[in-house]
Amino acid sequence: MRKDQRSMKEESQKMQSPCLEEVSQGCLHGCCPSPFLNQHEPQTKASKPRNSSAACRRDLASKTTSSIFPNTQFTNHESLPSMQDSFAEFTKAYPQYSDTYRVDQIRSREYYHLSFSDHTCLDYLGIGLFSYSQLQKQECPKYRIASSSFPVPPESPPPVLDIPFFGVSYKPGNLKTQLLHGGVASEFESVIRKRIMSFLNVSENDYSMVFTANKTSAFKLVAESYPFQSNRKLLTVYDYESEAIEAMSNSSEKNGAKVMSAEFSWPRLRLQSSKLRNMLVSKEKKKKKKRRGLFVFPLHSRMTGARYPYLWMSIAEENGWHVLIDSCALGPKDMDSFGLSLFRPDFLISSFYKVFGENPSGFACLFAKKSTIPVLETSSTSGIIGLIPSQKLFRAVTESPGTDTEVEYLASQSGRIEKGKTTYEIQHEEIVEKLKGIEMSEVSESDKGIEMECRGLDEVDSLGLVTISNRARCLINWLVSALLKLQHPNTNGTPLVRIYGPKVKFDRGPAIAFNVFDWKGEKIEPVLVQKLADRSNISLSYGFLHHIWFADKYQEEKEKVIERRNNEADGNKGKDKSDMGIAVVTAALGFLANFQDIYKLWAFIAQFLDADFVEKERWRYTSLNQKTIEVL
Repeated sequence: MRKDQRSMKEESQKMQSPCLEEVSQGCLHGCCPSPFLNQHEPQTKASKPRNSSAACRRDLASKTTSSIFPNTQFTNHESLPSMQDSFAEFTKAYPQYSDTYRVDQIRSREYYHLSFSDHTCLDYLGIGLFSYSQLQKQECPKYRIASSSFPVPPESPPPVLDIPFFGVSYKPGNLKTQLLHGGVASEFESVIRKRIMSFLNVSENDYSMVFTANKTSAFKLVAESYPFQSNRKLLTVYDYESEAIEAMSNSSEKNGAKVMSAEFSWPRLRLQSSKLRNMLVSKEKKKKKKRRGLFVFPLHSRMTGARYPYLWMSIAEENGWHVLIDSCALGPKDMDSFGLSLFRPDFLISSFYKVFGENPSGFACLFAKKSTIPVLETSSTSGIIGLIPSQKLFRAVTESPGTDTEVEYLASQSGRIEKGKTTYEIQHEEIVEKLKGIEMSEVSESDKGIEMECRGLDEVDSLGLVTISNRARCLINWLVSALLKLQHPNTNGTPLVRIYGPKVKFDRGPAIAFNVFDWKGEKIEPVLVQKLADRSNISLSYGFLHHIWFADKYQEEKEKVIERRNNEADGNKGKDKSDMGIAVVTAALGFLANFQDIYKLWAFIAQFLDADFVEKERWRYTSLNQKTIEVL
């Protein structure tokens, strides 16, 4: 780390609020359980009366308003209540949260590295196939490296040396052929396929599936194979800019499609129902049987957390559209509530992520209804992959490391673990040298490794939809309410944070899009907020909201909030409508998120109430030229 960057980091740590420091200093190192873990266990096993769903929906907003810092505004980051006091009030407002204590037990047992690293991950909604603990156990002591050049820090989890459970290889051929006839697949790949389809409740009798390199590849494969020459339209429902949807739109246009998008009404970014219905409903009833195109529906926004009624899928199908469901932003068990037995989309895309930074980076799954596959066109496409079991990776590395293989193994990566200010690293070449002296029987228990459990999925299955949904609902609504309680001092009630999309709401998703404003009402650049969050060990994302519709009464406000996306990279200097929107900071709560995570984010955001802190960091951000030097 550069000297100036190190000094910046130390100075920032000194400026953190006492509340933020309290979170960081909590004893969460495995030897001591989470300060909240024991409090989550129900005090008695007596059955609790169950309220109706309608009653729960009515009560949540009123309880949140009346219980979360009622009639209070915080104007100083040092005046925030302590984490323990806030958690006590949180559990009073949401007593059902105590029923989710098993999530904390799983986090402590299977993902303990989050506590060691004191890292808060609020930049993902996905789920990995395997747990961190499972990944550690794969690296048995027989081939874990112990040398003076790579000392293992005391009282820390053993390092992961980027030795994955599996790798990927690209498959030749086109999508239609792969879906109709499949191809050569390892037993390992077949086992993983069956497990994923079971997890998502997708029937093998009704759907075929291929693995793709990532989410973008999956959408692009559909776009390149769909018959847009005859079914002319592509209609999407996204309130944010998506790399996958942009790739799909570009490919579709090249194939003759007319690309359309739903719009979202300012200020609450609700779906413009009347406009969407007009685009979906066919005006020519006699030609009802003719397919109109492809309708891409995400179920809910991965940025704002807005959920969309499933009714739109039925309307689309009734009016001659093929329907593609994007389930990538869904919670781990949300597919249980989707009801594939009642509505069967023509295509379904899901994705499985890495386990917090471990290899491989993940992959996506593209499902196609068997009755729909024949309409696809035969085209030259890329992005379909196969899964390679770990023992083949080791053979490829140890037996012929200098030869070409079909395995996409990232030899340049290295193991890495940090302890305080010291970073321990080991290069991949050193891993290879150690692996050369290992018998293959020691690397894995022969080919029985393919029977390896997908513990990440198994844990989610054991928790169930109700537990995961209730936990996310409590956490996200507390966070929304707490952020709205931050107000600049000595102003006429100028809020620190603006939230886009739904606020406190029973059926909102576990994601939030927001911006931070200074005391003058000027927006603080989302990328600066994200960089400073990184410096506080909080992973956030930033994105771009678009397709926003403003009524006439909001035209003056439109001029203040709408901005043009930075397109300097592609040289686009025009003001294309699709380039207009709002850059935002985003946070997403995975199923492992806990109260400490959201409190830590709240305490971090509260630092922006300090005008001196904001001006100093803005100056530093500008002077260091963020294109080449990150804020560390």
